[in-house]
Formats: sequence, C-alpha cells, structure tokens
Amino acid sequence: MQVHRNIESLPHFRNAVITIGTFDGVHLGHQKIISVLVQEAKAAGGESIIITFDPHPRKIVNTGEHLQLINTLQEKIDLLQNRGVDHMVVVPFTLSFSEQAAEAYIRDFLVNLFHPHIIIIGYDHHFGKNRKGNYQLLEQKASTYNYQLKEIPKQLLDEIAISSTKIRKALLASDITTANKLLGYEFFFEGMVIQGDKLGRQLGYPTANLKYTNEDKIHLGEGVYAVYVKVKGEEKKGMMSIGTRPTFNDTAEKVEVNIFDFDKDIYGVEISVRVKQYLRPQEKYDTVEALIAQIDKDKENSLKVL
Repeated sequence: MQVHRNIESLPHFRNAVITIGTFDGVHLGHQKIISVLVQEAKAAGGESIIITFDPHPRKIVNTGEHLQLINTLQEKIDLLQNRGVDHMVVVPFTLSFSEQAAEAYIRDFLVNLFHPHIIIIGYDHHFGKNRKGNYQLLEQKASTYNYQLKEIPKQLLDEIAISSTKIRKALLASDITTANKLLGYEFFFEGMVIQGDKLGRQLGYPTANLKYTNEDKIHLGEGVYAVYVKVKGEEKKGMMSIGTRPTFNDTAEKVEVNIFDFDKDIYGVEISVRVKQYLRPQEKYDTVEALIAQIDKDKENSLKVL
C-alpha cells in the first residue's frame, strides 16, 4: 500500500475506486468495507484508495472535545498495510477544508484529485460546510462527473458504530477480551520509557515506566495484564500494571511494564505493547511480601497465556 500525504502531487489513479472515512480501530466492521473496496477495484481493473484525514476532523471542528482514538495515524497505516489496498491518501484536515461548500468538495477535491470510477460511501456520510453534502448530492452529481456510487448498507454502518462504541467502552473498563474480539486483533499502543522511582527493581521486578506517545490514544483501564512488548525490533513477553500503587498509598496513575528475561537500559526508547489478557484488578496488600507473592503469580499466569 502506498501512502500519500501531499494531495498536491497525487499520481494519476487508474479507474480509482475510493472510500472515505476515519477508520478508527480498523476493526472487523471496517475490514468488511475494505474487503468490498478491494474486490470492486479488482473487478473494475482499477486501484483501491482509502481517503482519510489528519488530524481527526473532530479535533478541528470540536476543539473543546478530548479525543480518545483507538488508533493513531501510524497505527492505522500499519493495520491497513496488508489488507490489499493499493493507496491510502492522508488529507490534512483544516478549518478551511471543512468550510468548503459541498459541491466544491465534490468537484475540486473528489473529482479533480481522484477522478473516481466508483465511490463507496455510507448513506449517512456528510461533508462540506455545515455538513450539507450527503449521499443524495453525490448521487445527483454522478452523471455529471461520470462516476458510479455504491452504498455501504445501513446494517453494516450501524454495526461499525456499535462496535467502535463497544471497543472504547471495553478498553476503558479493562475488558480487553471484548475489545480484542471486536477489533479482530490484539489492542496495542506505543509509549516512551521514562524515569521512574525504581520501586519495581526493589521488588525484584524492574519495570519500564511508560508515557503514551500520543495523548489522543485511548488509555486502557486499570489492572494487571499479560502483554507482548516490542523493543528495538525484538518482541518479548511481559506483564503490565496500569493504575495507582495502593499498597504504597501512591495515587499517581502509572503504566509500568515488566519485560521478562530483559535487562537492557531503554530509557528514552519508544516501545510497543500488545495486550493479550486481563489478569486481575489493582489491589492493596497488607505487606510488601504479600505483594511480591502476588506478582510472582502474575508472572506465572502471564506465561500461561502468552
């Protein structure tokens, strides 16, 4: 898949079959649309194109809203790489872009830049100033600009919306099993390894303290998890704790990962965490010895599921 970030220098697409959306999560519902896109392009002897936006349109239009994205842009690109899509066009989303008239959006953006052979879109897709553009307007202009319009079924769109909501709720509630099932892959995030207070080392379990690389990325709920950790290109097994440290009356939320069989200095390194299974909630222990005994069990349980 070729990724294009400069819309001023796009190639000439052959029989372009396009779809437009944020595709946050690239979950099982999205994957159905992507499959249709790829099939339609093959049938038309053309190229499949996903058009997406960066930053997320809601970040520009609703400036007061704190976004919680399932995927960062780079994660989305990585997830789409092996889905058979020919091109992904990342459109810089600005206030002026959002305020162009709906007809200008069709003429100047969709038609002049992509020369679409087929547009695959949902009935509830809106675009242009005040979101006045819709499926019906695209339908009216189809003969003028010589493209075919194919509608994504309402049932699938509803399924996608429900799945996205369920995934976000599940992640916030530490329900990684539900989230992973709906995603069709294991939820992952990136974090920078930062200095901690080295308490884990004193307990016999040194941890990498993480700061989320992208603050728009949804934060997983509190708990202890079995995880895979990719560090410097190598994937290792591990366990992760998200939350406070109730045993030590520490109320600051932390993301800490203990990487098994690993003792390198990785301060300042960005690592990727793939979350396999929820193990238990955060708990307060009467003694440090009781906490260490529980962490021993956490490691044992992690190794069973990884």
